[in-house]
Amino acid sequence: MSNARSRFSAQRKASGIIVQPVVFNPLTARIAQSLGYQAIGLGGYALGSALAISEPLISVGDLEAATLAITRVTDLPLMVDAGAGYGEPVHVRQVIRRLEDVGATSIHIEDQIYPKRVHYHAGVEHIVPDDVMLQRLEAATKARRDPDLVIVARTDAMATDGYDEGIRRAQLYTDAGADMIMMFPNNQDEAERAPKDLPGVELAYVNSSGNRLGRGVFKPRDLEAWGWKLVSDAILTTNVASDAVWHALETMREDGTGGQDGQHMREVRKRVEDTIGLDELYDIERSTVEK
Repeated sequence: MSNARSRFSAQRKASGIIVQPVVFNPLTARIAQSLGYQAIGLGGYALGSALAISEPLISVGDLEAATLAITRVTDLPLMVDAGAGYGEPVHVRQVIRRLEDVGATSIHIEDQIYPKRVHYHAGVEHIVPDDVMLQRLEAATKARRDPDLVIVARTDAMATDGYDEGIRRAQLYTDAGADMIMMFPNNQDEAERAPKDLPGVELAYVNSSGNRLGRGVFKPRDLEAWGWKLVSDAILTTNVASDAVWHALETMREDGTGGQDGQHMREVRKRVEDTIGLDELYDIERSTVEK
């Protein structure tokens, strides 16, 4: 776990942008690893959708279990979305330590209200006063026992109070000890300006493929040129996986099959088995119970 944290620290110090796909279970994490990604994220939207309950209803236990399940099967640095920190400073302290113990490399908490409302999915954001967020950050930074655990402060202030307030809060949270800032510019102009207005601050941008709010989805090379350090996509894996399952099950209902080419499906199955390490398990059995 500490090795993943030290590698993420090295990635942050190196030149170039970190492209970090958001996953929602161990299989999607292993797929990202097999494709050569160097870091992954466990997103609230993605996990809430995978559990079919929505992000605001995710419990600390749900989040802890998902984090552990992923870190058991991959050593990629994992950024975990801890929402609004699950309450007051004592709750923030507890959740940081629980996620640190199960292998999170970085953890982000946000300045939205707690309990978080489902309406945030529709773009209705409710942020807390900055002093409340500062208390959360103080609890989070003091809670970590491994100095390589990265605390990411997320602000949604640009959506609620405008660009300038988002920049002010980003600087305030950085001064309070946040290692990285996650923020949500409203348009391309703001996305280009933000790194210039926050010199020396590590910024994380979140693409949201399929979002209905008009927020920009930008290529990593553009974000890197503008000065962002990390980019993820909160809902890409959720959307494409769901779309594929919908299509296959609709076809199966109509003609009894998934409508897939047999040879292609054999290739896909083999790829899945390679991803989960089936050959290694075969080898163990061949040398023991199947000898």
